[in-house]
Amino acid sequence: MAKALLALALWLCFSLPALAAAPKKPPTWAELTSEQQQTLAPLAADWDKLEAERKRKWLGIAKRYPKMKPDEQARVQRRMQAWAKLTPKERQIARENYKKMEKLPPDKKQGLTKQWEDYNRLPEQERRKLGSSPRKPPPPPLASKSPAEPASDAGASTIPPEASPASATPESAQPAAK
Repeated sequence: MAKALLALALWLCFSLPALAAAPKKPPTWAELTSEQQQTLAPLAADWDKLEAERKRKWLGIAKRYPKMKPDEQARVQRRMQAWAKLTPKERQIARENYKKMEKLPPDKKQGLTKQWEDYNRLPEQERRKLGSSPRKPPPPPLASKSPAEPASDAGASTIPPEASPASATPESAQPAAK
């Protein structure tokens, strides 16, 4: 009898933490606190359709939101609103572009960041004009390279402004799939 109780006690000690660590279902929109709903308001229409992982990431942002400076909060809200306006396909493109950016060497990443900042400093009319003009196709690989050698990452610098991680996916606020 004592051995059975000891075995049961040991089993409980080892299994309860594992059971407690089991991922729980993220809340529906109605189950969010009023503070979370206020912070995540741009996502209200899509919340119940989001994947569990994305909900958890947005909830993490909502948790950090009250500690952010007012300008950071405003940036998060702007980016969340822009994200909510994107179609699922545009969101997927933005996630893919973000992943590409993360893989770039620091010097290329810095160059693209500067280009993006320059673009954002342009007047609204100029940005619209640039955004509506057809994109140039990437240049063909250099003839000196053998077919086995990969061409330079020419596509990384052609991130469309409407799908750029900097404008549409607030990485500091956006749950990108990593």
